[in-house]
Amino acid sequence: MNNNNKTMKIGFRTLMVLSVLALVAGVASAQGDEAATSEDNTEAFAKLGAGLALGLAGVGTGLSQGQIGAAAVGMIAEDNSKFVTGLIFTALPETIVLFGFLALFLL
Repeated sequence: MNNNNKTMKIGFRTLMVLSVLALVAGVASAQGDEAATSEDNTEAFAKLGAGLALGLAGVGTGLSQGQIGAAAVGMIAEDNSKFVTGLIFTALPETIVLFGFLALFLL
């Protein structure tokens, strides 16, 4: 396993731990505040879920597009007639971010 892969895994784990800590802190502060209602909590968690959907979709796109782009460049270097195929495969992961945007606007 190369050094860049280890760094990405550590960063992803850190992101997950911080997300869980933010959820726990939000719930703890909402229970301590008597003025907070269930509707406020629902709206806050919906916004948090929408942000996580978009953020994690972007992370997934970035991780996949790096490897696909490298393979597409290698394929085009060997055979110039496969440019369109390489371009299509490189653009496919971008649709994942569109699903993240969809979740953001629906929530």
